[in-house]
Amino acid sequence: MVDFAFGAAAVLSLVAIVDPPGVIAPFLVLTEGYSEEQKRRVIANSCVVATVTLGVFAFFGQWIFAVFNFTIPAFKIAGGILLFVTAFQMTQGQRASRTRITEKGRDAEAESVGVVPLGIPLLAGPGAITTVLIYMSRDTGDPFDKTFVFLGIFVAVMITFLLLRFADRIFRRMGRTGTIAFGRIMGLLLAAVGVQFVIDGILQVTGT
Repeated sequence: MVDFAFGAAAVLSLVAIVDPPGVIAPFLVLTEGYSEEQKRRVIANSCVVATVTLGVFAFFGQWIFAVFNFTIPAFKIAGGILLFVTAFQMTQGQRASRTRITEKGRDAEAESVGVVPLGIPLLAGPGAITTVLIYMSRDTGDPFDKTFVFLGIFVAVMITFLLLRFADRIFRRMGRTGTIAFGRIMGLLLAAVGVQFVIDGILQVTGT
């Protein structure tokens, strides 16, 4: 018999840990100066990367960690470092200074921004991957119950897609000066998130 309590918990947990509203601010700052087409590409890339990453870990997560002999804490530390590097660039205004970047350069950057840091590790981060692994490893009465994990991934990504598609309305109200200030603040907050990832990973390694 299908366990709907398990399904509801899996879906809600994944939506909460992916945190679609939390990606709006980094998206606005990282895509400042992009054309509508480039922003759509970033949104599509980030959603596809997050979906594929979480889906792969749902299917092969335990095997991947075993083969490459690394742990969730190690993954958290790596994700934290990636976030911190991006955050540092944001606080220095390096990602907002796009006037000297050619259109071809922006196209290439649009491809990469959707992958890192939006797709990984903001959407498909250590927390989301850990949540997927936990629910996929639980014993359930019906094998069909595990499909709720994939439903949770789909719901979280679709909410993210819809929110990012309307994110520009926020940008227009803020103006350039507001966006620059907002970018510095978000860079600082994102750095804190990255550092917390590293701290969590270290604490798990040391067992404290």
